[in-house]
Amino acid sequence: MSFSFPSLYLSQFRRYPPHTISVQCVLPFLQKCELLKVPSFVLPWLASRSSRGRYSRAARFMGRGTALVFVILDKQKEAMHRAWVEGARGIVNSGLIPSLVWKLQSEEEHIQEIILDTLAPCLQEDATEALDSQAVPRLKEKLQNENPQIRSKAARALIAISIPLEGKNQVWQNDVIPILVELLSDSEEEVQANAAGALMHAAVTTEGKYAALDADAINPLLELLCSTPTTKVCLNATKALTMLAEAPEGRKLLQPHIPTFRLLQMHKSEAIQRAAKVAIKVIEWKP
Repeated sequence: MSFSFPSLYLSQFRRYPPHTISVQCVLPFLQKCELLKVPSFVLPWLASRSSRGRYSRAARFMGRGTALVFVILDKQKEAMHRAWVEGARGIVNSGLIPSLVWKLQSEEEHIQEIILDTLAPCLQEDATEALDSQAVPRLKEKLQNENPQIRSKAARALIAISIPLEGKNQVWQNDVIPILVELLSDSEEEVQANAAGALMHAAVTTEGKYAALDADAINPLLELLCSTPTTKVCLNATKALTMLAEAPEGRKLLQPHIPTFRLLQMHKSEAIQRAAKVAIKVIEWKP
């Protein structure tokens, strides 16, 4: 299904060079076209109409405040979303995060994957609008998707959204932590790595620590350390366990496993060596 540009609206922008049009000047255009009621989403269309009009070129324009206008054909949506990944700041500043979150409910799976890829850097830039738009419950749903790519990318987005304190609180309040613990045993290593990373951030708060301990997070995290996983899995699991060791109950459970962390101090990765050293220090700490 395709969507045609209203020629009257489009003519308002044709007389300007694409790279000189700001996001703010086309927001009334987007609102008039009813962003949330059309099958197609949006893309830096005017930027793509430049003399080098490729989507990779559009991506470079995004960071400089280029216009966001409707895509002409639905088949262009995938290229559009990929162009947005490099324009996180432009997307955040233009107020489009709520629309991206909303679109997670209705788009086809391959587009959901790209939206999740787009959200992750945007949430690192500023998670405020996403947190106000029910992003955490939406991402929680995606953690249980049958598609491992969606599970992985949703967990990655949760890493970003749980960087601020409000994000950590919402992850705990929405009972996301038990699902993240389940994903530590996922068949895909990237899902495991991102789930461990999200747990690491969520367990910074006292409530997050005890929610993870109540969900028996320690055993699957230890299994990841002992199963010769990728560096990313091992590093995130080590850091997540360090967070849990800050609780007295976590320290007690981890003390018999100090030899495992000592072995990690000889890992080829310096990052893992440092993380293991910190973990041992926290586990051995006495009040």
